[in-house]
Amino acid sequence: MTSNRPYLLRALYQWIGDNSMTPHLLVDATREGVQVPASTVKEGRVVLNIAARAVANLDLGNRDVRFKARFGGVSQSVVVPMSAILAIYAQETGQGMMLPEDGGTLPADEPDSSPEPPDDGPKRGGHLRVVK
Repeated sequence: MTSNRPYLLRALYQWIGDNSMTPHLLVDATREGVQVPASTVKEGRVVLNIAARAVANLDLGNRDVRFKARFGGVSQSVVVPMSAILAIYAQETGQGMMLPEDGGTLPADEPDSSPEPPDDGPKRGGHLRVVK
C-alpha cells in the first residue's frame, strides 16, 4: 500500500485552515533531500509556517512538500520530503499530529522481528452486550 502520511498531512492542513489557524510543519532537517535555508535549522530541526498567506505555490504532494517563501526578505524554494515531516500543528493552539513512521514490507530474506502476541487460550467473543 502507499504511504498514508501525505493524506494525513493534507487532511490536517485543511482542518487547521478551516478553523482559521496557522499550519506549521516540524521537519527533521537532517534527512536527505530537505532543502531549507541553513539559518532556519536549530538542533537539526526546523519549523515552517505553511499558511497560504506565508508561502507561494504550495504543493502538498505524495512524495514531498514544495513551496516558495521569504527568509530574511529573500524568496527561496523549499523542498521537504514526506519522510522528513515529523508533525503538523496549529501555531495558535498546538493541536495537530505527529505523523506516524511509514511501515514498509521487509525484504524476503529478512525475518520479521515483531513479537508474537501471547497465546492466552481460546478466544472469547466481544465484550459488548445489549442493554435495554
